[in-house]
Amino acid sequence: MPLSPAYRASTSHVALGPEFYDVVAAAAFPDHILRYRNQRAAKTVGLDTLSDEEWIAHFGRFQPLAENFKEPLALRYHGHQFRVYNPELGDGRGFLFAQLYDDKGRLLDLATKGSGKTPWSRTADGRLTLKGGVREVLATSMLEALGVDTSKTFSLIETGEALERGDEPSPTRSSVMVRLSHSHIRIGTFQRQAFQRSTANIQKLLDYTIRTYMPDIWHDDASARAIAFLEEVCRRVARGGAQLMAAGFVHGVLNTDNINVTGESFDYGPWRFLPVLDPAFTAAYFDETGLYAYGRQPDALFWNVTRLAECLLGIADQPSLEKALGVFEPTIRQEFTSAMVKRLGVQSRSPEHDNELVRALWIFLSETQAPFEQTFFDWFGGLASAERAARSPSKEHYASPAFNAVRDALQGFSPRDGVDLSHPYFSKPVACSMLIEEVEEIWKPIADSDDWSVFHAKLEAIEQMREAYGLT
Repeated sequence: MPLSPAYRASTSHVALGPEFYDVVAAAAFPDHILRYRNQRAAKTVGLDTLSDEEWIAHFGRFQPLAENFKEPLALRYHGHQFRVYNPELGDGRGFLFAQLYDDKGRLLDLATKGSGKTPWSRTADGRLTLKGGVREVLATSMLEALGVDTSKTFSLIETGEALERGDEPSPTRSSVMVRLSHSHIRIGTFQRQAFQRSTANIQKLLDYTIRTYMPDIWHDDASARAIAFLEEVCRRVARGGAQLMAAGFVHGVLNTDNINVTGESFDYGPWRFLPVLDPAFTAAYFDETGLYAYGRQPDALFWNVTRLAECLLGIADQPSLEKALGVFEPTIRQEFTSAMVKRLGVQSRSPEHDNELVRALWIFLSETQAPFEQTFFDWFGGLASAERAARSPSKEHYASPAFNAVRDALQGFSPRDGVDLSHPYFSKPVACSMLIEEVEEIWKPIADSDDWSVFHAKLEAIEQMREAYGLT
């Protein structure tokens, strides 16, 4: 089929030059079974008219898209992994496949995970397990529904190989995934050039990034550009971090190579959603010190943007960069309050009233250990949902004195414009959630009998939740 008229290609990243990427080839897979295509996301970039066969040709065999990259680009970057610097990083099992504009005029990337070896694979096989791909579909779908600025899982294709993994029963099935994301320029992309002491390349990367993704902050003075850029990244990363916290999400590996300078959250490995509010809750079994525990995520993100500031020292002076970093803390506090108010489906009143409501709710969730997602579901729309909340499995929590401060704080808050509490989603007794036990329940029938019905049912439930919450 012809591509949609909405399709607009770009090869923008090539302009950075070979210091920033390596031309690579995709692996040749023995099989291609389409397991997931994100038709809604495809429509935003003009790829919704592809047949399944054409989809597989582009996103399983990686035949180039029209007027796009002729060959994929494995991106070069470094990064701190659990705060230990690693100069051997880079796209080890993925590459930038294409760039294109969405229906909002934003330049987006189509990039892969599990597409084969690259110069940065080291001893790894460059592959992705099917379970890892399924988990990423579930994570991105759920996060989008909860109002998080996240990458979109665009495609998942099973590839017919048997993989050996230490953290999954092996041999396990293989897949290749494509994500749609607003840039893949990481803090680690800047760190690589700083490590190589290439101020010229840092300036080149900085200017490209501003012109491409942040044109409103352009300054003719190089130092002013660097300071404005750091402030903007701080705002965006803080906003994304606040959204993750309001969603009750633990990313698990907030390393500098996993922090996109446009602020969009991406690359989900050992993620988890909170069952109850617990600042010490961790996602990765290898996070032995709890460095990236739920409650430490804001600190981790600030630590990461501080590393970005260090990369800019050859362009701007330290006091100015330190001042720019000061944007982060007030932004994440403000954005967290905003995200929480939106999650409750109520209209913002004033900073004072909004903060009082969020504080009361946070204390309630901490002291009672009421189910995290269920609480937001029950009280979506504020006191207009009181009768519904009284029928909830969590009703005893709401009848206790611990909830009084929340109930008092909700006085004066009305449902947000556009909220429809008659939506079928709110007729259910329990919220759609994505706890680790549920993920395993989704995976088990796939592993045991290639039964994808539970997976598709969960995606339908998430889509219903997305429509009901209206957060995206």
